Amino acid sequence: MEKIRIWVQLLWAMLVNGFLGFPSTGNIYQGPLKVICSPGLNCYSCPAATTYCPIGSIQQLLLGVRFSLQTGQYYVGTFVVGSIGLLGAVFGRFICGWACPFGMIQELLHKIPSPKYGIPPILNWGKYLFLVFFVVVFPLVLVDQFGLGQPWFCKYVCPAGSLEAGIPMIILQPDLRSTLGWLYVNKMAILAGFIFWSVVSSRPFCRTTCPLGAFYGLFNRFRLIKLQLDPDACTKCGACHTVCPVEIRFNETPDSPECISCMKCLTGACSFNAISLEVAGFPVSGKTSRKKASTHTSVGDN
Repeated sequence: MEKIRIWVQLLWAMLVNGFLGFPSTGNIYQGPLKVICSPGLNCYSCPAATTYCPIGSIQQLLLGVRFSLQTGQYYVGTFVVGSIGLLGAVFGRFICGWACPFGMIQELLHKIPSPKYGIPPILNWGKYLFLVFFVVVFPLVLVDQFGLGQPWFCKYVCPAGSLEAGIPMIILQPDLRSTLGWLYVNKMAILAGFIFWSVVSSRPFCRTTCPLGAFYGLFNRFRLIKLQLDPDACTKCGACHTVCPVEIRFNETPDSPECISCMKCLTGACSFNAISLEVAGFPVSGKTSRKKASTHTSVGDN
């Protein structure tokens, strides 16, 4: 299953960054696919990106709200909010484990041999602070004389944007180098920090900073596709604890907002078939699915 997940991650990375003509154009893709929401964090300004970033789009929506109201243009971003809301309701943080390019990059970095360290659980709350303040409050409240805000998270924090857009665009457009200042240095420092942190700790950006992961995590308990625990079959052996890349104890918190549904606990740890994969409440793998199938067969025979 882990090999399948890696191939799925690679496929999604190629799909949302499939514009291969950027070396000749020297600019970002602006075609018709750019109206499609990328499920994972993927910078709009990446020259290869074919879709838009949901977090960037939310900020763009909110930073112009006050200006729109002042000019009598009452725009409501139902398409943006509806897109990520639908993705969250169906998949939750399943997207983080299977379809986010920057999540895949962190996993690859963590494979580099080095001492490994855990992340204190208290830091997991950081991503909710970034979601509330940098994505929602600051773009909406901190505005200029014209009533326009800024995309605070994209502009001042996002390491995915620095890696996917900041570095490539400087290479493609050398004239931009004369405009670089403290902001670019700050973004590169943040990127370097997360690269190093990813080597020694598993998925630090996803767990402590990513506002999209925070948003999807709100749906983890109610999403249509999720992992389910059979408490009667669980022996509390702790095997699921040792393989979890986000350091949760699945048998104790099966609906944790941190769970990225990588399924390592399902396919590579639990020997007692206590974990199953459910789609819309119907188990499709694991002991529970076989048990239900057996029950239906018995009822049919009777």
